[in-house]
Order: sequence, then C-alpha cells, then structure tokens
Amino acid sequence: MKKILFTALLIFVCALLFNKPVTAQERPIQIALFNPVQIFPENTSVTGIRLSLIYGKNKNVTGIDWGFINSTTGNQVGWQSGFINLVDGGFLGLQAGFVNLTDNKFEGLQWGFVNYHRGKVSGLQFGFVNYAGSMNGIQIGLINIINQGGTFPFFPIVNWSF
Repeated sequence: MKKILFTALLIFVCALLFNKPVTAQERPIQIALFNPVQIFPENTSVTGIRLSLIYGKNKNVTGIDWGFINSTTGNQVGWQSGFINLVDGGFLGLQAGFVNLTDNKFEGLQWGFVNYHRGKVSGLQFGFVNYAGSMNGIQIGLINIINQGGTFPFFPIVNWSF
C-alpha cells in the first residue's frame, strides 16, 4: 500500500513539474542553507525541487519541497515536508510537518502535530491540534477547531464541515 501511494504521489508531482515550461523567473532547483544563503534569492519561484537544509524561503514553489523550515511567500503546489512549513499564499497538495501554518486557500491533506490554517480548508487536517478559519472537509485530532461555519466550533477527535 505504501509503495502504491508513493508511486501515485511521484506521478502526480512529475505531472505538475513537466506540465508547463519553466519561465525566466522560475528555477528548477533550489538549495538553501538558510535564507539568504541559498542558490537563488527569495523573490524567485521554484518549479521542481527545493531543499532547505535549515531555512529556505521563496516566492512560489511547485513540486517537491523538503527541509527543516520551509517558507513560501506566494503559492505552493505539490508536496511540502519539513519540521516547520509556512505558506503565505494558497496551497494545493500534501503538507506534512511537525508544525504547518498556512494563510490562504488550502486544498488537500495537512498532516502534522499542529495544523493551523487561517483561510478555508478543503480536504483533511490530521494532527494533534487542527485549526481552520473555515472548512469543507474533516479534521481528525485531539483538538479540532473550525472558526466559522463548522458543525461544531470545537470538537475533540473528529470535526467536520460540508
């Protein structure tokens, strides 16, 4: 089952990576020790793979984003995995980390110890503490909070809004 899930995720990410041409403002790879010690400056978008050894920051990221602390000031599409994941814009895909913080529209799976999303979540939040500004989906965790429009504003174990 894990191998099938990994293969499906890999195909999804590859389809995202090769579906559009890389423009002059987008780079196919980014490696960061910590911002600003990274290959390309933070105002650059990455379409491919970003590896943040300590702390990486870029405008938009499409593809695979792995690191200790990952920061995106624009939109994120694909798979983001790190200890701390920060996205200021929208997110589409899988976000997995100890702490996941996103601001704008989120579509997909957010998996971590703390999942905090100020905007609208469409999908699943799975963690110890889950917070959504509004939601079209399910939260599974010990503390589940949906600020606006949820079936319950707070409910342990599972909370939902459709």
